[in-house]
Amino acid sequence: MPLLLTDSEVNRLMTMEECVGVMEDMLGQAHRGMAWLQPRSHIRTPVGYHHIMPGALLDSGVVGLKVYTARFPAGSRFLTVLHDSQTGDLLALLQGGRCSQLRTGALSAVASRHMSRQNASTVGIIGTGAQATAQLEGVCAVRDVRSIRAFDIVAERSQRFAAEMSERLNVEVTAAETAQSCVAGADIVITMTTSPNPVLLGEWLEPGMHLSIMGSNHWTRREVDNGVISRVDSIVVDSLEEAKRYSGDLLFSIDQGLVRWEQVRELAPVAAGQIAARPSDEAITMFKSHGVGVSDVAAAAYVYRKAREQGLGAEIPLNP
Repeated sequence: MPLLLTDSEVNRLMTMEECVGVMEDMLGQAHRGMAWLQPRSHIRTPVGYHHIMPGALLDSGVVGLKVYTARFPAGSRFLTVLHDSQTGDLLALLQGGRCSQLRTGALSAVASRHMSRQNASTVGIIGTGAQATAQLEGVCAVRDVRSIRAFDIVAERSQRFAAEMSERLNVEVTAAETAQSCVAGADIVITMTTSPNPVLLGEWLEPGMHLSIMGSNHWTRREVDNGVISRVDSIVVDSLEEAKRYSGDLLFSIDQGLVRWEQVRELAPVAAGQIAARPSDEAITMFKSHGVGVSDVAAAAYVYRKAREQGLGAEIPLNP
């Protein structure tokens, strides 16, 4: 019988370090042509959005999708559905909030592993919402991070987040007073906001920085200005097809001729070592993520197999 797995069980069954390995494997399958990706689709309701993100990993023998709602008054709700790609059997339903956090942080971490300088040790993060925790967990899993600065437009959130993350990561996290001071001198800069307007400006960038631009996934929103796009030496996305539909961070600059799609690379060949995304230590690199359903399927498959091994989850009594 299929399993029903809650966020708390997901948290017990998959660490951030394990999820980083899952994302590396997923990207490897994608590079070999053994992953199936399709852009998300959505339905606009009078008060919010209903999204569907499908994907398949053929080497892993799984196919599935994440379904989630967004911008509803009560917030977002996530559900990941996992099937066996050989038999078609339903394997699991996962309360997908924690899976989404982990895979988003892990995908950013994989990009940082392959695109940031190996000795990167300082991080600046703009935005301290629900996804920010996993972003820091992820980067700390792939780099020897020694100091972190965090900024939020609400100062109390920055201070509370800094205190919580210092204890969780055993790394000094301090609250920055401004976005500019947050990123000054940082080796890795992360943006995780819902801002419709740029929160990171090109004039703040310094040689050698790696940028993980993780928040905006709508063509009307952008976290970076044209100055950022003009200064970066390498741009990588998780999916070109998704980027061409949803990346406000790139679409505005492409429309103005500051960059061409032919210059943008996908993460899978970078992670496979086919493309070098950091041309030099002084280069400024940027990873722009929109989220792909196959990463949710990969995370769900790992959690499901661990749950079977450990006897966790509630069985769903469905007829065959």
